[in-house]
Amino acid sequence: MEQVQIGRIAIDVIRKDIKNIHLSVYPPEGRVKISAPNRMELDTIRVYALSKLSWIKKQQAKFSSQERETPREYIDRESHYYRGKRYLLRVLETKAPPKVVLRHDTLDLHVRPGTDSDKRKRILGDWYRAQLKHELPALISKWEQRLNVKTTAYGVRRMKTNWGTCNPVAGRILLNLELAKKPPECLEYIVVHELLHLLERKHNDRFVALMSEHLPQWRYYQDLLSRLPMKDEVWDY
Repeated sequence: MEQVQIGRIAIDVIRKDIKNIHLSVYPPEGRVKISAPNRMELDTIRVYALSKLSWIKKQQAKFSSQERETPREYIDRESHYYRGKRYLLRVLETKAPPKVVLRHDTLDLHVRPGTDSDKRKRILGDWYRAQLKHELPALISKWEQRLNVKTTAYGVRRMKTNWGTCNPVAGRILLNLELAKKPPECLEYIVVHELLHLLERKHNDRFVALMSEHLPQWRYYQDLLSRLPMKDEVWDY
């Protein structure tokens, strides 16, 4: 694998059959990767990396200072989040189909006797997915009308690398399942962000202007997401 060195930062360079260069910073150590067109000169890639050095350092600093979630074991009195609020998990064994019941300050996880942690995780994950899918239609419809765009499809997926993705050609967006755990305004911010990629593919000045026009508080929500406990998100430029 090729690399460029910018001071103490080693940047992996991946050659691809693409037209544009793409920069990513990965947790937990802040590893940096650039995907570049096959024919782009290494010196050109180095100049590009230098131009983004302050941004790279900013994302690396976020990773080093951000609180990280400890692995969940899905046991009694373990902390779990839904829509930004902390709940205590109650595991209730019962000879009935599994279900999750949301109460004032607990998430009651009803499981059959002997259900292991992996199965408990899947049951809770399915519940999170159902809640998010219930909330999304109205939210997406609201912003499709405001932005005058239309998706062909949208869905929810476990992601390690992004809060959401958009395929502008297909008109399809995907949202990270973890957003079910975050405050509603953070979910809305990501929905707007991805829908705006139907108007502007790149994170350029036009995209920033559109975000500021339609969701003036977007930088606050972006910062809020960056300060919440994280798992394995990646920052893309």
